[in-house]
Amino acid sequence: MNWAKKVADPFETTLAETKRAISRMQRLGTKHVRIMSFKPEDDAFKTPPEVFERVKEVTRMFLDAGIQPVHENCMNHGGMSWQHALELLDKCPGLKWAFDPANPIFNPDRSRPRPWPKQDPWEYWKHVRDHVAHIHIKDATWNAEKNDADYNWPGEGQGRVRDILKDAFARGYDAGISIEPHMVVVFHDANSKPDDKASQKNFIEHGQRTRRMIEELKVELALEKAAQPATMPR
Repeated sequence: MNWAKKVADPFETTLAETKRAISRMQRLGTKHVRIMSFKPEDDAFKTPPEVFERVKEVTRMFLDAGIQPVHENCMNHGGMSWQHALELLDKCPGLKWAFDPANPIFNPDRSRPRPWPKQDPWEYWKHVRDHVAHIHIKDATWNAEKNDADYNWPGEGQGRVRDILKDAFARGYDAGISIEPHMVVVFHDANSKPDDKASQKNFIEHGQRTRRMIEELKVELALEKAAQPATMPR
């Protein structure tokens, strides 16, 4: 049900993929699986009922197998806006969210009047953060000249990565964090021709920068907490 598949595609394909994933994940003891909700048509601003039905069924299959599905706000029906995300979560009981702060930068906000503006990462985060079970780190800046995003080191783009992580930790977030640089190569782009050494170097540095940011935020939050006046008992 990813960004490359449409809801008009045979559901049997998705069901077969789900069953294969479940058996393999159970052998490995893997507890979370990232899912999506089909690529919308270019003019779509509503989620078709079939999307809810299919995502609900796949969610049920994973949950029954002891696996937690997490839906990413990518180029899919659930990623069309934070309102679409909440609607999907409401209609698919047990589903949780995987939040990527860079994806709103290049995704149109289809909850608004046309021409659709791009989404706001912070606004999106504030509305879905209670449902987030995984944070997927990449950062980007919108490049109007090329009508696409340029990808940046974490915290150096428009994804509000630092603010989002700080808010998550302040609220007690203690779940998964992963990275997806996209800076040297977009791994799922069939036209990409990766340089393995450059990709490896970039991935390691992206991970190190993310780790340092997390460590700095933890110290920052601890200092802010220590600076708060103690509450005296009455």
